[in-house]
Amino acid sequence: MSVDPGPASARIAAGLRQQILHGELAPGSRIRQEELAAQFGASRLPVRDALRQLEAEGLVRLVANSGAWVERLSLAECTEVYLVRERIEPLLLSMSIPHLGESELERLAVLAESMREADLEGFLRQDRELHLLSYSAASTHMLHDLVLRLWNSTQHYRRAFALVVGVDPDSPTHAEHRLLVDAIRRRQVADAEDLLRVHIRRTRLELARHPEVFDSA
Repeated sequence: MSVDPGPASARIAAGLRQQILHGELAPGSRIRQEELAAQFGASRLPVRDALRQLEAEGLVRLVANSGAWVERLSLAECTEVYLVRERIEPLLLSMSIPHLGESELERLAVLAESMREADLEGFLRQDRELHLLSYSAASTHMLHDLVLRLWNSTQHYRRAFALVVGVDPDSPTHAEHRLLVDAIRRRQVADAEDLLRVHIRRTRLELARHPEVFDSA
């Protein structure tokens, strides 16, 4: 009789996802199944299931007959991801804005202000929440999942970007967030799309000026 690996695999995936997104596991780190099984008190079957789930989310790279690693991007790959994001995230935002409720709009405004005083990890957490919340009201079949995968694969590099440019209260990033949230709250879809496109592009260009981020990852 086979055992359903679902609950255990979900627990392992959640734990490993948190370690990767919080920077506890660097890009390119080897993930050993036997160590994961021991860490989470599980068998190899739910570990393999969890790794496949995280591969689908863009956090893990599985290589046949070799093993699993935390996803790592070259500068060229990261640039390509950001070019895709510049095009599809404004589209997703435009689909979401008309359907965002007052509670979501208020939360966006709170996040845009509170992240100005946050430390690095707090900034990254709130930045992620702000953008993904702004997309959350869109009704799509695949766009949400694609955007989430792109965000996951570039999480480490957003952290590197924040370290390079700083997250102090006077950072241009905060001004961009406030302008973006204001456009969203006014339902100015075209303006919000343009602001988001510039916001993503600035990160791409700044990362391109710091190739050492990718050499040390």
